[in-house]
This record gives sequence, structure tokens and C-alpha cells, in this order.
Amino acid sequence: MSIDLAFAQLATWEVPDVAAAVVPAGGEPLTHGDVHRVLRVASVGKMLAGYAIMIGVEEGAVTLDDPAGPPGSTLRHLLAHASGYGFESDAGAVSLPGTRRVYSNRGIEEAAAHLERATGMPFADYLGEAVLEPLGMGASELRGSPAYALHSTVADLVSFVRELQAPALLAAETLADMTRVQFEGLPGVLPGVGRFEPLDWGLTFERNFGRPGHWAGAAPSRETFGHFGGAGTFAWVDPVAGVACVVLGDREFGPWALAVWPPFIEAVLPAHAPGGEFVGGTT
Repeated sequence: MSIDLAFAQLATWEVPDVAAAVVPAGGEPLTHGDVHRVLRVASVGKMLAGYAIMIGVEEGAVTLDDPAGPPGSTLRHLLAHASGYGFESDAGAVSLPGTRRVYSNRGIEEAAAHLERATGMPFADYLGEAVLEPLGMGASELRGSPAYALHSTVADLVSFVRELQAPALLAAETLADMTRVQFEGLPGVLPGVGRFEPLDWGLTFERNFGRPGHWAGAAPSRETFGHFGGAGTFAWVDPVAGVACVVLGDREFGPWALAVWPPFIEAVLPAHAPGGEFVGGTT
């Protein structure tokens, strides 16, 4: 299947400005649209925040077992949306740590604040020095909360998903821990999508791909990891298919996304099945 047929679907999305990249492991990305336009990536930025925090773990500034968040919670709980904090930045605890998967902006903010206190460095600066600068993500900037205020481009996020395909900033075993389901079996609600039992999550990486009712549809393998954002954005890596995908746009997430994202992703993946070849090019 030509990737151009997949990219042609983007014109039907009624998104004023959408850009995308399909990134084969070890290969050159195939792109559509203005990949250098800076947009808010919303919760896709949680993955980069998590990456910076795990660099802090490798450097010994913090540990995943550090108490952080509400009583009984650790840094691992915060990064896995298992601390019990509610969704909003000012939310209190709504459940005990490790008992439910409660998707939480506050949890990620508290995790970043924990690293900030341990290092004495503003988190935005740490993110820049640890992740953005080494990956050449010069157009990316954290303009507020690490949970939802990262601004970036498709071109920059291509650099990040390439790092996820072949890690250089983190040890491979650290990335494997990030993508491993943490606190298995916890039920929860994926905001704007629905309830999953279980709602699987790694350390800032969502692990619900390949399940009925998921925002990406059923085409990705169950080994896929990534994130979507409330700004109508997503990025994921499917290690079984050997491909990653990034999409940014300027239309807020809503029912429209649940209708058009799965067929687009389904069209992308058959073109990049294991052993297959890319057909198509930049549009």
C-alpha cells in the first residue's frame, strides 16, 4: 500500500493545518504538511517529561521509589498515573495509591517538581538540557505545565520517536522499564475515550494499543506505546511493525478524532508490515 493513500486521508479530517510523519525504524521519515510549524502537543509532552525524569533516575538525582505525591505514593506511582491524584493540576487524591489508574496532570506535574527539587534546576531547563538539546529539538519549548504545555513540531518529534526506536539518551533497559506496564490490572478511564479494564500504562507511556475501543483502533500491535493529546495530536511507536507515527494539528481532540484516527493508522501500518518496503514519499 502506498503511504500517499494514507496521507490522502488527512485532507478529510477538517483540521485547518495538519502535519504527519511515518518513521520506519532505521529509515528516513515520510512526511505530509508543514513539519516545522510549532504547535502545542498537549499530553504528548508527558512522554518527553517522563524521559527527562528517567534521565534523572539514571543520573542518581532521584529514584522511582522516592516518596512523592500523596501519602503512600512514590515517583513510580506518579509517572504511571497510579498515585491517586485526580485529573486537574489542583486535584487532590481521589483514591489510594496503586488501587486505580487515574489519569492525572497533577501527577506528572508533581513528578517534575520532585526532580526540580532534587536537582535545584527548573524542570524546563532540565528537559532542555537532558532531552531537547541532545536530540536537536531546537523548535521545542516547554511553556508551562510539563503535563500539557510543550510546544513542538513534527520534525522535532520525529527526532524523539527515533530515540524511542533506538535509545541513546537512556539505557535500553531503562526504556524497557518505561514501556512495561506498571501496577498491572488497574482499571481506569482514558479521558475522552472510555473505560478500560485494565487501563494499561508504563512510565508516562500509554500501553492500551491494539484493544477494542482504543483511539488508535485495533491495527497497532499490543506492544505499541505512545500518547495522544487534547490538542488533537498523537505519537506512537509500534516495535512489532517497525514503525512510528507522529501527527500534529490545530483542532482540539473530540469525537472527530475517534472517527478518523483509526482508519488512518490502519492505512499506515499495512504499508510497513515486518519485511515490507515503503512505497510513496513526502507530500
